Amino acid sequence: MQSDPRPRGARLATVLAVPLLCVLLLPAGAWLDLTAPASGPGIDVASDGAGWPWIVNGAVLGVLAAVVLLRDHTQRFGWVLAAYGLFWSLDGFAQSYIRAGLTEDDAWPGMTFALWFLNRFGAYLTAVIAGLLLVFPTGRFLPGRWTPASWVAVGMLVLSGLAVLVAPAEGEQRIEGLPPGIDQDPTSLGVLAGHGPQVVSLGIALGVAAFFFSLLTVVVRYRRSAGLERDRLRWLLWSVLVIVGVLLLGAVFPLPAGDHLGAFTATVVPPAAMTVAIVRPALAPIQELLARTAVLGAVLAVLVLADVAVLGLLTLALDDDLSRAQVVAVVLAVAVLLYGPLRQRLSALVRRLLLGERTNRYDVVAGLASTLETTDDTGEQLAAVAQAVATAFGVPFVSMEVERTHGERLVTTVGDRPGHVRTLPITYREATIGSLVLPARGLRSQLTPRDQQLLGDLVRQAATAARASQLAEEVQRSRERLVTAREEERRRIRRDLHDGFGPALSGIVFQLEAARMTVDRDPQAAREQIEKVSAQVQDVVADVRRLVHDLRPPALDDRGLVGALRQQAETLDLPLAITAADLAGRLPAAVEVAAYRIAGEALTNVARHAQASGVRLRLDVTGDDLLVEVADDGVGIAPDRTAGVGLSSLRERAAELGGSTTITSPPDGGTVVSARLPLRTPA
Repeated sequence: MQSDPRPRGARLATVLAVPLLCVLLLPAGAWLDLTAPASGPGIDVASDGAGWPWIVNGAVLGVLAAVVLLRDHTQRFGWVLAAYGLFWSLDGFAQSYIRAGLTEDDAWPGMTFALWFLNRFGAYLTAVIAGLLLVFPTGRFLPGRWTPASWVAVGMLVLSGLAVLVAPAEGEQRIEGLPPGIDQDPTSLGVLAGHGPQVVSLGIALGVAAFFFSLLTVVVRYRRSAGLERDRLRWLLWSVLVIVGVLLLGAVFPLPAGDHLGAFTATVVPPAAMTVAIVRPALAPIQELLARTAVLGAVLAVLVLADVAVLGLLTLALDDDLSRAQVVAVVLAVAVLLYGPLRQRLSALVRRLLLGERTNRYDVVAGLASTLETTDDTGEQLAAVAQAVATAFGVPFVSMEVERTHGERLVTTVGDRPGHVRTLPITYREATIGSLVLPARGLRSQLTPRDQQLLGDLVRQAATAARASQLAEEVQRSRERLVTAREEERRRIRRDLHDGFGPALSGIVFQLEAARMTVDRDPQAAREQIEKVSAQVQDVVADVRRLVHDLRPPALDDRGLVGALRQQAETLDLPLAITAADLAGRLPAAVEVAAYRIAGEALTNVARHAQASGVRLRLDVTGDDLLVEVADDGVGIAPDRTAGVGLSSLRERAAELGGSTTITSPPDGGTVVSARLPLRTPA
């Protein structure tokens, strides 16, 4: 916006002068209409009725122009809109002036100009709208070959109005009974005498052709546009749909002041939409508004045609000899029993054809839930969700991608991918587990808040199915790991017993038997033999202790969890400070072992890598969980460091019991390992 050196008051006066004049002409025209005579040439000339309803068009346009100019007084659209509003206000005021001041014997001053302005110059009212369509919203014609074609269209608009200006008033256009001194044809050309109607028809044809060309440029500009310009053109497209709907209603159902309503809609709604598009295009979600209007217009058109068809059939079917009561009874019976349900079905059919099944929310969600219940395969479930989305919203393309464990991705697609798409995340408990891809353009791709809620319900089904599949896979892998670990442990114990303890014990038995046989004849040899057996027994006892230690750390039974961890810290030469609740008899065996392993691994990592001067260990019971926290003041963990076997084992040990482990490095340094282990196993 350019700065204006003039005072604020002067700027406001300049900006609001024309819009204010448009508004002030409204009470003036209304007063003239009230004082007009009941009959006379003025009433015959202004056969459309009072002029103030037409001034209303100009007043509203003036207000719209003021809105634009107050925001930016350099906006050319605002000045054109102000001039257009003044044009309409003057046209309506001229009609009021003629009604009040033109009689058979006298006429007010300037009556010739008023007649000329109303009947001749008013032909340019349509040309202004066409000109706005040619340059909106950039203020320039379409580039390329469309520019010279647009200039030709402008020339046709000028010629169409000029034809009306110069054509002689002949035939029905001739006004009889005008008082002396009033010239009906001040700008007509005598050489065109006898050809007035043909010249006017030619002008109308040129104006109609130019107007349709301006509509074509709007379509072309819309297809080429993107971003903010496309949103502004959507506002203009919405206004066109509103005009078509109002005209359709007026053509079928006679409305009070239908001519004024149609003119007001065609004159004011497009400039109003343009004003919103320029001043505040985000005033309303235009895509949603456009989609709703298009659907409503289509439903309205079908219902109007159905109304006309039924009315025509009833007119043909009813006998003229029937009484009024019989006619009413037949009409009510047909309306209630046949046409009412038929009308509802027609409306539902049109909405389904335009928008898909999104209006039948319960059926869509229930159908998908039923399909998922009978399908176990994850790929088939995801395909069912994608098909349900495509059916519900009537879109030609849907793609769903869900992340699986170990970096795998499952993708399913319905239809062919268009050029413009949008991607929506699929979340489960605030975690993104995949994405949903939909077309970005088209009537069916515009989603209202209610449609977004339905889409969320459907996607939630996909997220739940995907998560359930992931959990099932994790459970299956856990079972496999459990079985594998159990069998490996059994094989190790069997190997130790069979290959170690078995031969050792057998050897001890043989040596004791040999010592027994030699004890009488060689006591010294028997004594030496027994000493060897004693050493072997000590080795076997050490192996037994090692085997037991692998099954459960003996320090837990000897010292308890706190004492066992304190002993490990002393072995690692770590200055450990322990804060622990009374845990005696409160911990299940599996939780106690997991806490010992997690804390022990954390202490080992501190001793090896942290370079810490102190370590704090906290053991506490919060609710139904055991909290294990190991914090040091060492160097911490680098953000880009990948987790090793030790850190991964911490998480796995907690996950085996349904718990969780977090490893963080606070900003002030050090590392904190925190694990939560549930004390109760769900039934």
